[in-house]
Amino acid sequence: MSVSFHLAAELDSALQSAAQAAGLESGFAPELRPADPRHGDFQANGALGYAKARRLNPRQVAEQLIGALPPPLRERFDVAIAGPGFVNFTLRPAALLEWVQTHDNAQHLKAGAAALYHGRRYVVDYGSPNTAKQMHVGHIRSIIIGEAICRLLSFCGAEVIRDNHLGDWGTQFGMILHGYRHFLDQAALERDPLEEFERLYKAASAACKADPAALEQARLELVRLQQGDPAAVALWQQVNQLSLDSLNAIYRRLDVHYDHFLGESFYRDKVDAIYRELTATGLAVESQGALVVFHPEHPRFATQPFIVRKSDGASNYASTDLATMAYRVEHFRADGVIVVTDTRQNDHFEQLWLTTRKWFAATGRPQPEFQHVTFGTILGEDGKAIKTRSGDPIKLQDLLNEAEERAFALVTEKSPDLPEAERRDIANAVGLGAVRYADLSQNRSSDYVFSWEKILSFEGNTAPYLLYAVSRIRSIFRKAGLDPADAAATAGATPPETPGELALARKLVGFATVLNLTTTQLRPHFLCTYLFELAGEFSAFYAADKVIVDEAPVRARRLLLCARSLLVLENGLQLLGLRTLARM
Repeated sequence: MSVSFHLAAELDSALQSAAQAAGLESGFAPELRPADPRHGDFQANGALGYAKARRLNPRQVAEQLIGALPPPLRERFDVAIAGPGFVNFTLRPAALLEWVQTHDNAQHLKAGAAALYHGRRYVVDYGSPNTAKQMHVGHIRSIIIGEAICRLLSFCGAEVIRDNHLGDWGTQFGMILHGYRHFLDQAALERDPLEEFERLYKAASAACKADPAALEQARLELVRLQQGDPAAVALWQQVNQLSLDSLNAIYRRLDVHYDHFLGESFYRDKVDAIYRELTATGLAVESQGALVVFHPEHPRFATQPFIVRKSDGASNYASTDLATMAYRVEHFRADGVIVVTDTRQNDHFEQLWLTTRKWFAATGRPQPEFQHVTFGTILGEDGKAIKTRSGDPIKLQDLLNEAEERAFALVTEKSPDLPEAERRDIANAVGLGAVRYADLSQNRSSDYVFSWEKILSFEGNTAPYLLYAVSRIRSIFRKAGLDPADAAATAGATPPETPGELALARKLVGFATVLNLTTTQLRPHFLCTYLFELAGEFSAFYAADKVIVDEAPVRARRLLLCARSLLVLENGLQLLGLRTLARM
């Protein structure tokens, strides 16, 4: 029996079979979970609950279970009963060595992880800014969290379709088109399109407030656009293309690449069919001139309507989002749809999903898995939403520029003799990585305080600390004149023996478990915590156990642990979107 990537799944299956062989009823569940590191690698708690429900002795049930375990599994794990009936499983050193030797490159890690989501297709909707507006710091969480989710699901075997659902339709464009026709500064447009579009919107808005005639002109601009007037559509397309060019510059900088930019406008000719189907199935009713859906079983939505068509006959977010759900299931044949937005949109997406489920059931469409991945707010050190000193939102481009400049100052202070081009490259990886990791290392549901001093620190759970851990391992091989991928350097390795070696090997084996946990809950901070702990275990191992020693088997196994730590750290950081460095 060769060691598998997902030891927990293998053990769970073996426990199920052992329960049947021991004569335990079909209601037995192993309740397998990672154990306290002091007691083992995995713990099965099912014997306790099973015994209590039947007034049996839980330790005797645990003994029955252990006695029925297959011999190959008993050879791999030390098994012990703890407390009132918990069963602890601790991988033996030889099994640890086998796992570490087997998963020797990124392809093997990915092949092992692929069992989690093989054959499933997900559409992940993230980013999704409004066109004709500059992205500010509030947009970064959707981009960073969404990209990490895409990378993780893809690594774990899923087919992932990245969709940026742009806000490129609706009332704002009446103002922008009016401003474009009356207040355009061509030189400013060529210099920074999004900044000029924002100025045009503000100028048009002010003009409309001051003059009813201007307001009517802006309304007519929107009417002409929605009716397909060629001149209005051409101008709208120009605005969108200039906006997309500016947005893509930031996406490239963050190493984010979308498969589709299917914004609200893409669905504008699909909403009439939605109205007809919702009405025909009895889900939607007229209320005060609007077409709405109520959910009588819901404590709030029984009286809080989901407006799918406004009283003036215009579509809205609900209309286009319903059309989007149908398109993703029918065109992309998605098994799952994941939408990444801030928590303020909870009600909208809860109503959207309630409506979609009933609508799809009534029309015979397949039901996809749907997950609304929410996140909190980035706060300044004053505990309020982070802003500039003038009170305006911080532009995302400015935040990224400052991150690189601050990182460059740190790199220059630490390594002034490096060529400037190399310092700039390190600063790019450290600065952008610091911003990215500071966000992902937080529980996404929570607000968090943004602090330059904290995120750029080389101590604690930060990107600089982890990037330095990677470069330090690479330096070990560089000084020894070895390549971490050279199997010859680790040939003849013996099983881990010292406390540092054993702890590091056990943490490496835990990579599979944390991938499962992270993708199940779509919370990247679980992976961040694991990588931070792995770097800590490596540091403790390296401080206690000299790597380059005379004894060939000892040197080989310690180099093996170094190589696998490097492999998991680099792959884990890349899944989070960070670029690693060979030198720092």
